[in-house]
Amino acid sequence: MKINVRVIGRVLVVELFGELDLNTAPRFRDVVEGELHSNPAINHILLLMRGVTFIDSSGLGVILGRYKKLRPHGGSVIIVAPSLQARKALELSGLAGIISICSTEDEAWVKAVGV
Repeated sequence: MKINVRVIGRVLVVELFGELDLNTAPRFRDVVEGELHSNPAINHILLLMRGVTFIDSSGLGVILGRYKKLRPHGGSVIIVAPSLQARKALELSGLAGIISICSTEDEAWVKAVGV
């Protein structure tokens, strides 16, 4: 898995490529947690998932964990343009009913910061 991150204001943008599964979920969690620890003002995560080729329950769980961490403080996780495989997993797991899914990054920015 390849992970690209950037912080823009109070938003952490995370772009994922490859598989988010039992083997890669801990790395994803560590990268995101490191950014949240280094930038305590972050209250939204935009998770760009067009490059995700596979996601399992471990990957879904780590996404849900970041959502649960940000939500009590008024933050959110917003999934952007998930691949067909990722979208199916999000829908079958029920996460699609909990976490916002946007078709474009622009749409996600509006949801996150009202731009």
